[in-house]
Amino acid sequence: MDVDSRLAGLPGWRREGDEIRRTLTAPDFPAAIRIVDEIAVKAEELGHHPDIDIRWRTLHLALTTHDAGGLTELDFTLAALIDDIAAKHGA
Repeated sequence: MDVDSRLAGLPGWRREGDEIRRTLTAPDFPAAIRIVDEIAVKAEELGHHPDIDIRWRTLHLALTTHDAGGLTELDFTLAALIDDIAAKHGA
């Protein structure tokens, strides 16, 4: 998989080792929680769960496929879904 070409289609995401990461800023704390809630639903549907750190209205997200030992198609699929969710909430 060509990670760099996949990241080109996901502005805001960056590679750090075997992960892709993004930081989002929501309009306020309740919006940040709504974003996380929606990410949780999609992640559960995919059986693929991101690492999420919430600091007031700032979300730090990291994706990797632990059982595959690095990045897979699932990471990029979930990243795109996260971007859609974030945009819907103004982040």
